[in-house]
Amino acid sequence: MTKYAVVTGATSGIGKAFAEKLAKEKYNLILVSRDESKLLNQQTMISKEYDVVVYTIAIDLTERGAAKRVYTEVTQRRLVVEILINNAGFNECGTFLETDIEKEVAMIQLHSICTTELMKFFLPSMVEKKYGRIINLGSTGSYMACPNDAVYAATKAYILQMSKGINAELKGTGVVVTTLCPGSTKTAFASKAGMESTLLFTLFVMEPETVADIGYRAMLKGRTSIIVGLYNKLLVFTSKITPSTILNSLTQKMLTKS
Repeated sequence: MTKYAVVTGATSGIGKAFAEKLAKEKYNLILVSRDESKLLNQQTMISKEYDVVVYTIAIDLTERGAAKRVYTEVTQRRLVVEILINNAGFNECGTFLETDIEKEVAMIQLHSICTTELMKFFLPSMVEKKYGRIINLGSTGSYMACPNDAVYAATKAYILQMSKGINAELKGTGVVVTTLCPGSTKTAFASKAGMESTLLFTLFVMEPETVADIGYRAMLKGRTSIIVGLYNKLLVFTSKITPSTILNSLTQKMLTKS
């Protein structure tokens, strides 16, 4: 039976890198994004270059009910999903008094609710077949409060803790949930959030292909979570032993737009 991998936020950044990595490893793909024209171009390129089957689903995952519509389309096509990459995400950065509440609610919907729903829909068949892999995109912000990026960091903390809890429940089933926690990465993410001038995105910025490759290997090994890159590992370790007043001050400086 032909197996498929679902990748959300597939047309750019880490999601695009994951799609190409999986195609290179001969996985057939279901690519999900809201930009239909980019999806169709990506479908043509990947299917031609890697000789795999590629389906696309153009949908805005910030909309309520979007996860169910993705799952319904996949099941109607009778596609067997072995891998789920919950990558789609964005940021609304700034002080809480100034940020846009509509964007923040959409971010909560996408990162927290949609990720939860997609897992809820796709997990049962994975458990039934005794094999499955899920990657949920966390962040170095999953491990700390982030002044000037409080809501984003909170959604990523939710992803990390939910994923760890569910992964513990799945022990012995053949299904593993891995939380991939990158730091700053060279994607359109920063420019869309107006963060490209912050210190966070001028120091130790990683390539999305590197992040995807590390995440792919961690997923196959059944890792529960992985922080990507030595600098980011040191950052998270330091955050655990640094007094919160000092950590908050440093984090705020890193996330202040110049």
